[in-house]
Amino acid sequence: MSATYRAVEVRRPKEFAEVRKPIQNPGPNEVRIRVEACGVCHSDSATVEGLLPGLTFPRVPGHEVVGRIDALGSSVRGWKVGQRVGVGFLAGYCGYCGFCRSGDLVNCRNQEYTGVHHDGGYAEVMIAKASGLVAIPNDLSSMDAAPLLCAGLTTFSALRNAPAKAGDLVAVLGIGGLGHLGVQYARHMGFEVAAIARGADKAELAKKLGAHHFIDSAASDPAAALQKLGGAKVILITASGGKAVAETFGGLCPRGVSIVVGVGAEPIEVSGMDLIFASRELNGALTGDPATGDATLRFSVLSKVSPMIETAPLEEAAAAYAKMMAGEARFRMVLTMGSPRGK
Repeated sequence: MSATYRAVEVRRPKEFAEVRKPIQNPGPNEVRIRVEACGVCHSDSATVEGLLPGLTFPRVPGHEVVGRIDALGSSVRGWKVGQRVGVGFLAGYCGYCGFCRSGDLVNCRNQEYTGVHHDGGYAEVMIAKASGLVAIPNDLSSMDAAPLLCAGLTTFSALRNAPAKAGDLVAVLGIGGLGHLGVQYARHMGFEVAAIARGADKAELAKKLGAHHFIDSAASDPAAALQKLGGAKVILITASGGKAVAETFGGLCPRGVSIVVGVGAEPIEVSGMDLIFASRELNGALTGDPATGDATLRFSVLSKVSPMIETAPLEEAAAAYAKMMAGEARFRMVLTMGSPRGK
């Protein structure tokens, strides 16, 4: 076994470099993973652009990681060498802070972010905290599983915890990396699904993904269109931008809720009339805990929800990231860890 492994790191903001790193043994409560696939997510920009506090360079990005455990640190229980596992954005809860003790593992005060506070999955090998691991079903390929550990988990968890019941109207704003999964999950959860996007060319894809209705926000008022359908119980906001939230908020039925999962710098402004007079709510949702990750993958297998992906070899990570950031991926880029070309 080689004493080193290949990785693509960010040496300083926006500067990628392919390097070899020494293989390390996992510490207490950690595992070492031989990476098979890693999704390229928009949230990787937090590392590549140097946006979050606590980030130091060089750093290996990547938080949609699938691979096999090849070494266990001391005190690890419930996992075994050779088992295929996933690692998402949340690197693993501490188990002792106030939020952990109350069962809110997502908001653990001592939780680090994969690929931000420590090296992530743009690499052949990574070290991960055992408390953050997700079990990968046998019926799911590593490449298909990778995007489900962030984009899938985020949309599934938000919809699963939403107040909508089977038969209620649920709208998904945006048909992209998050939205194309949100539409599928919403349909298979038994909701009446309205997909909202700009341009009539998105209609065919929306219906293929499972939407009962398509609303072209470039041609009509999406809030009015939702009200014609009876008003949405939930609007899942997968597109970034405060204006998108405001334009659809009035489409909620009384006591309906807009759930924002697409992150953008633009502030969100909603009308006080729309907010108060129908008792509507505006919420945010950040991914999910490891148990919900397990449920996301099991549900995806059972319902045949699948991400639309493009693959690239590890050495093309910088190009894959650029394609994703330019909005040219359809819809998720996934890095694979085979031997580099020409070797």
